[in-house]
Amino acid sequence: MKRAAAGFTLIEILVAFGILALGLTLLLGTLSGASRQLREGGDAGTAALHAQSLLAERALLPRQPGRAQGEFEGGRYRWQLQVTPWQDPRQRAVEDADPRAARLLQVRLDVAWGEGGPRQRLRIDSLRLALPGGDGAAP
Repeated sequence: MKRAAAGFTLIEILVAFGILALGLTLLLGTLSGASRQLREGGDAGTAALHAQSLLAERALLPRQPGRAQGEFEGGRYRWQLQVTPWQDPRQRAVEDADPRAARLLQVRLDVAWGEGGPRQRLRIDSLRLALPGGDGAAP
C-alpha cells in the first residue's frame, strides 16, 4: 500500500483563496463606508457651526422681512436666510396689526454643501421677536 501524499488539493486552495478574497472585499467595503460616514458627519457638524455663528452674528434682525445669502469657506458651504412675518396657522383671518406692537418673525436658514443633496443640507427654522423701533429685534 502506498501512502497518500499529504497536502491540499488545488480545489481546496482555490476555495480558501475565494473565501479570503470575499472576506477582504467585505472588510474594505465596510471601512470605506465608515470613512464616508465620518466625512459626512464632519461636514454636517461644520455646517451647524457656521449656521450657529451666522445666526449669532445676525441676532439683531431687521424689522422688515427679507432675504440674504452668502457662502463660507470660499463657496464650500452656501447659505440662504429668509425672514418672513409669522402667521399663526390656527388663525384664519389676517387681522390689522398695530404697527407699534411687537411681532414675531419666522427665520429660516438653509445651509448646503457639496452637491446639496438631501444628506448635504441643513435647515434651521426659528422665531424671533421684532420690537418696534430701537434695534429691531430681540433674541
